[in-house]
Amino acid sequence: MKPQTVLQPVFNLIAPFAPLFLRLGMAYVFVRHGLAKLHMGLPQVAGFFGHLGIPAPTVFAAIVIGVETLGAACLALGLLTRFWALCMVIDMAVAIWRAVLPRAPELETLLLAGAIALVSLGAGPLSIDRLLQKKA
Repeated sequence: MKPQTVLQPVFNLIAPFAPLFLRLGMAYVFVRHGLAKLHMGLPQVAGFFGHLGIPAPTVFAAIVIGVETLGAACLALGLLTRFWALCMVIDMAVAIWRAVLPRAPELETLLLAGAIALVSLGAGPLSIDRLLQKKA
């Protein structure tokens, strides 16, 4: 008997919860990075963004801090998941383009891929999004 056949019931049982696992893992990483930026302070983050050539660095520093803290918390809860995941797609695409390349953007690429997956999958069954969907 093939291993996949034996494990198929387990795969079927946990598959609906894949978005939850992805949301929690991504939220953990993003909130840690967001809190680090918050503790650095807006002027320092804006200065770094200005050095990278990002226009309106203070505005975008505030937005990134919000996405990486508030957005990550919402992602963990499954609240407005697709919106926050799309914000994270943009965050990571800009980070890769402006801050990481030509080095290998390993973590950023993984976060970008996870955010794209959540934009397409949505929050999954264990989420506030799903509760709100049922009420509508």
